[in-house]
Amino acid sequence: MADVSAVLRDLDAESEEVEALVAGLDPPGWRTPTPASGWTIAHQIAHLAWTDAKALVAVRSPEAFTDEIASALAVGETYVDEGAEDGARMPPDRLLDGWRRGRRELGAALREVPAGTRLPWFGPPMSVASMATARLMETWAHGQDIADALGVRREPTRRLWHIARLGVRTRDFAFGVRGLAAPTEEFRVELTAPDGDRWTFGPEDAPQRVTGSAHHFCLLVTQRIHRDDTDLSAVGEQAATWLDIAQAFAGPPGPGRPREGVRS
Repeated sequence: MADVSAVLRDLDAESEEVEALVAGLDPPGWRTPTPASGWTIAHQIAHLAWTDAKALVAVRSPEAFTDEIASALAVGETYVDEGAEDGARMPPDRLLDGWRRGRRELGAALREVPAGTRLPWFGPPMSVASMATARLMETWAHGQDIADALGVRREPTRRLWHIARLGVRTRDFAFGVRGLAAPTEEFRVELTAPDGDRWTFGPEDAPQRVTGSAHHFCLLVTQRIHRDDTDLSAVGEQAATWLDIAQAFAGPPGPGRPREGVRS
């Protein structure tokens, strides 16, 4: 089980890194298009702030979260986009300050949740550690969109371990959300960490295997890179299929990224 305090520390660090990307932007800079269709940098930060606010409702008023789910079902697939659009209309300084205050409030609230609590969400209920990991994954992924928009190359860190683990744990979800039967056996996943360490998941003798860099794996499971642009390799038909459909975030199947050429 993930250490909640460690995940929250890494979430704080990841958020600070993303904030540093946008803090010095002028108003036109906030309107820079990102790889997400129709989303500017302002939309990316607005989405993070919006999702933090929804997570705070789940933590503080879990009984009221049924209204959030009902709203999502009523609006449909545009629900998330509408939240980002609303926030993107704010003046940049107000948007940034709101995200900063909201994420800190959420972090403080998550630290106070009793161990063993299950928090409601738009998918299955989550543990506190899973909620914190999901926020870290989203912050890193949307930070990648911002970095790509600005032409900035971020150095991968060991914080990717949380995202890699989440990517492995969401394997069956990726199959299910596309109407495919989930594999009945675990896969072996062997990843090279940013510092050269080796991260492994699953049985050592599993016939279905995925190997490659942790950075590329995390980009793939958050759909920030096309499979052909990674150094990842698969052994086994099911493992190969997984690399085509991997998705660590909730919601319908994502469109992914077009092929662009191998990312270093």
